[in-house]
Amino acid sequence: MEHIKTHFKQKYEHNDTVISLAVIDNPYPYSPLIDGLDLLVLSISTEFEASRSTEHIRIGEERVKIMTVNPKQLEQWIASGEKRSIIEWLVRGEILLDRDLYLLQIRERLLIFPVALREQKQLVEFTYFIRTYLRAKQDLKDNNLLDAYSSILTSLNHWAHIALIEAGVHPELTVWKQMRRFNPGIYKLYEELTVSPETLEQRVRLVLLACEFSAMSKMKSSCTLLFSILSSREEPWSVMEIQMHPLIAALHIELSLLIQKLAIRGYIEEVAALPDTGAADVLELRYRCNIPK
Repeated sequence: MEHIKTHFKQKYEHNDTVISLAVIDNPYPYSPLIDGLDLLVLSISTEFEASRSTEHIRIGEERVKIMTVNPKQLEQWIASGEKRSIIEWLVRGEILLDRDLYLLQIRERLLIFPVALREQKQLVEFTYFIRTYLRAKQDLKDNNLLDAYSSILTSLNHWAHIALIEAGVHPELTVWKQMRRFNPGIYKLYEELTVSPETLEQRVRLVLLACEFSAMSKMKSSCTLLFSILSSREEPWSVMEIQMHPLIAALHIELSLLIQKLAIRGYIEEVAALPDTGAADVLELRYRCNIPK
């Protein structure tokens, strides 16, 4: 494996567009960490071609996955959780090339897990949590029991992520192993859902009730970033202004659903305004924070 690392280091070290280069070994066959290949090469480059963002090659008997990403997309992956393995890649990977200590600084930031990054990740996880538990509730109402089970299990997983982020810990791929240490209460709910002797419907209803309670209790703390944005000016915000805000634009969140839930709860205020078209019978909905500073 060392000769392969040397090959990539020599290949990229004279390429000025490559900022950093890291490799991640795969000690276990078919590990989801790097999709079952033998080695992952993560290249962070100022030049990005979508058609060559992912490549599979073979060197001798070793199968290698090469992923090329620019700094902007890398930051998006970190904040949004779009790539579940990205944190482990960056923290555990071996750095072969690092101009201006770019990757080392990212690694140090991830290990510190600053408040700004926590707020972004918590907002993302909370929106997924809300969406999936509401889907489970509807599935149960429609008597789609297996779908309700699947949705509530996903919701519980997002709740676990929220708890870990609150504790200042990055959720790993083996999240339930983490939960046994960090939050035995949520882990107990996971056991109730998956191995309890109760009927499937009883298990789903029990966890759904817990999720509904958690959604209400975690709503304010999980949406700190959104409240901060809405409070940053006097004028109310349109949904697209919120969506395009630099701190949110890169995140994959269910913004419309979240806004409605926050408005019902009274955390944000809905304001009807005349749109730019001036049509008196059509009012645009805008939003502002309703939490005292």
